[in-house]
Amino acid sequence: MSVATDQLYAERLNRYVTAMRNGMPDRVPLRPFAAEITARYAGYTCQEVTHDYRKAFEAVIRCCKDLDWDAAVPNMVYVWTGLTQAIGLRYYGVPGIDVGPDVGFQYREPSEDDAFMKREEYDELIEDPVRFLYQTWLPRVSTEVSPAGCPATYRNNLSFVKGGMAMLSYFNAFGPQVERMKNECGTVSAICGMLKAPLDIIADKLRGYIGLAFDLKEIPEKVLQACQALMPHLGYLALTGADPQKQVPIPIWMHRGCTPFISRDDFDRIYWPTLKPIVEALWAQGNQVLFYAEGKWDAHFDRFAELPAGSIIYHIDRSDPQEAYRAIGKKFCLSGGLSNTLLAFAGPEEVKAECRKLIETIGAEGGYIMDASAIIQSDAKVENIIAMTEATREYGVYRSPSSPSAKLPPQPATNGTPGLPAWVTAPKIPPGVCLPFDEKLKELPPICGDAGLVRRIWDENEALAYLYIWHVLLSF
Repeated sequence: MSVATDQLYAERLNRYVTAMRNGMPDRVPLRPFAAEITARYAGYTCQEVTHDYRKAFEAVIRCCKDLDWDAAVPNMVYVWTGLTQAIGLRYYGVPGIDVGPDVGFQYREPSEDDAFMKREEYDELIEDPVRFLYQTWLPRVSTEVSPAGCPATYRNNLSFVKGGMAMLSYFNAFGPQVERMKNECGTVSAICGMLKAPLDIIADKLRGYIGLAFDLKEIPEKVLQACQALMPHLGYLALTGADPQKQVPIPIWMHRGCTPFISRDDFDRIYWPTLKPIVEALWAQGNQVLFYAEGKWDAHFDRFAELPAGSIIYHIDRSDPQEAYRAIGKKFCLSGGLSNTLLAFAGPEEVKAECRKLIETIGAEGGYIMDASAIIQSDAKVENIIAMTEATREYGVYRSPSSPSAKLPPQPATNGTPGLPAWVTAPKIPPGVCLPFDEKLKELPPICGDAGLVRRIWDENEALAYLYIWHVLLSF
């Protein structure tokens, strides 16, 4: 990294972190969550950046170099369809195969009858989520994996080898990509880790939205118990994937928890009580959470305001930016609010005018990050992305920068491991493990050597199998 790039990176990181802590940096940071638009800019098709993550990485690098972004996601086209095909996942339409090569990948919502988890299987999920995912859920979502009780086929065995090795290859490639962004572009990696709300997991990948809607009315107690059973695992995954430096936030992709998808009563009774403790636990460890609130969440601003000041960054999608600012803007940093419709159909001058309005209203006192309302896909115009950059640089300069108003909480000693609240370690089988060592120990001869060493290596390998199934569920 050159001295100039090193200094640029330091300035951008400070600008980004200051804004996220609800302070006033030297100017408004620009952090576009740019997905397929990076392909258009770099001259690739949607198929190329979706099916070949190396091209997706390269497209991000080109955008960061040319467009003066303070922070960006190393690959916002996160679902690598080469991996989903290796596993045989049924619920994606792959560009160039199932849909056209210039169309973004599509999620296939199951019908109620074809839901990947049946209503009568709630107890199985509640009893042991990891076993349920491997034994019942994965064979249903994969074209390759054999159901329990059926012979293991050649393609079944290949799916685990290919899927596991592909996931390892993909995840290991993110480290060098983050370094390229830093060293070649001076651009900060915008997020780190992964979180989803328990109820969103059930709606997205288990029961489907229609199945969940009926379950909330007819067996709400089972839905609540299932969300409670998922909490320790989602909290654990978020903590173990968080930024070790505690500078960039953990994103939570919020899908179906807002009205009108679920009622206010169901939000208050199930969605929020099983998400809020996770967010509080992450903040207790010094990790902010980016609430990427897809849809309109105005009805729940009062609940979000219950969280500690500075613990989240709230991303504005369909909410009115002024209303979001009045409700929670003094307590949390806000991001987004720039209409994707404008980016797709308006001209550069209209985009600049809207950027200026956002900066001079909800961003006037700091604590604001410029971004589109939703993930920027291939329908946006490149000239409008450039206009967003130019407007942010022109209108977003602060005359009197200030220090962050939100301070990280005191950090407990963790002895090198994530500090986990009691509810995370409460399950019979704790997070991070599929088959506990104590069960395996019953099959082994008496250990004459170092039993602690045997246990440690067993647990390390267990953790890899644990991460595999949860990332298939959450990430792909």
